[in-house]
Amino acid sequence: AVPPPLPPRAVTARSRARSRGAVGAALLPSMLMFGVILASSGLLLMIERGILAQVGPPPLHPPAGLSRRDGPDSTAELELEVLRDTRNRTIRALCGQRSMPRSVWELPPGQRRTVLQHLLVSDKYRFLYCYVPKVACSNWKRILKVLDGALESVDVKGKMDHKSDLVFLGDMKPEEISYRLKHYYKFIFVRNPMERLLSAYRNKFGEIKEYQQKYGVEIIRRYRKNGGNSAGDDVSFSEFLQYLLDEDVERMNEHWMPIYNLCQPCAVRYDFIGSYERLHADANHVLERIQAPSFVRFPERQAWYKPVTAETLHYYLCNTPRRLIKELLPKYILDFFLFAYPLPNVTSEFCRQ
Repeated sequence: AVPPPLPPRAVTARSRARSRGAVGAALLPSMLMFGVILASSGLLLMIERGILAQVGPPPLHPPAGLSRRDGPDSTAELELEVLRDTRNRTIRALCGQRSMPRSVWELPPGQRRTVLQHLLVSDKYRFLYCYVPKVACSNWKRILKVLDGALESVDVKGKMDHKSDLVFLGDMKPEEISYRLKHYYKFIFVRNPMERLLSAYRNKFGEIKEYQQKYGVEIIRRYRKNGGNSAGDDVSFSEFLQYLLDEDVERMNEHWMPIYNLCQPCAVRYDFIGSYERLHADANHVLERIQAPSFVRFPERQAWYKPVTAETLHYYLCNTPRRLIKELLPKYILDFFLFAYPLPNVTSEFCRQ
């Protein structure tokens, strides 16, 4: 069925989404609710005991209709289907809980504002993209600008402007928001939570003076004796994780706020969840699905970019107090659980390798 025509946009400046309906009973589940969910999956027990080996959601049989065929390509395809099936089942199970939000209008104002300001809109191609910092969001923003005609090519050099020439769902009226949430194709890209945190740490505290001055100086003042003279450019990874442990999730900077809180996968039913690990293949799938012009392709990685390798992650995790990682996990556990990522392995045996 063809969706109804797009409602006319207001001539005046776009207003931010206003609260609608009762909110009280539809708050994001408390940590107690999270505890119940995690305990049922066995994850909470493992965290409490400090068993942080490579653990993910339970293995599934191949989804109905798939058969195992010979060859590495078919095996990889089957594993991908099982992964997506795992994510879909887990999200359905969590979001089916009675206390979970069913729409953005059931979210508290702060949570609703966060997700609506992370949903980018393309009216021309009828899609919504929830951008997650440190998950290739700059390249997706380049694509949106090219699709809208504001940028000539995804390969144009220069500093990325993360605000101009982009349309945010949160700047629209409630009826405009509801229409697009109902009728547009919606997608999100996710990444291993610890890898994403390490990427944010290395980028923001190793390269960007603004973050060193705004966050680094404060972190060192809080957690280091006689650190008052620091310029904020020597924050350790352990100090950064301790800062995250003490922060309110809802007030975190978007670069380290959990993906769940940024994009609310229960309140927004995404049609596709791509992953950083299969970035180009999943991006091509989305571009084909939205019928982007053939000349629009996902950009190659910038030459200056320093990727987080498995060895780099291993080094940082194994040189971080295990207690700190164990205590931090509950804040990001929904990202691990919903998107089928293994918990970080910091066992003594693994770290000796």
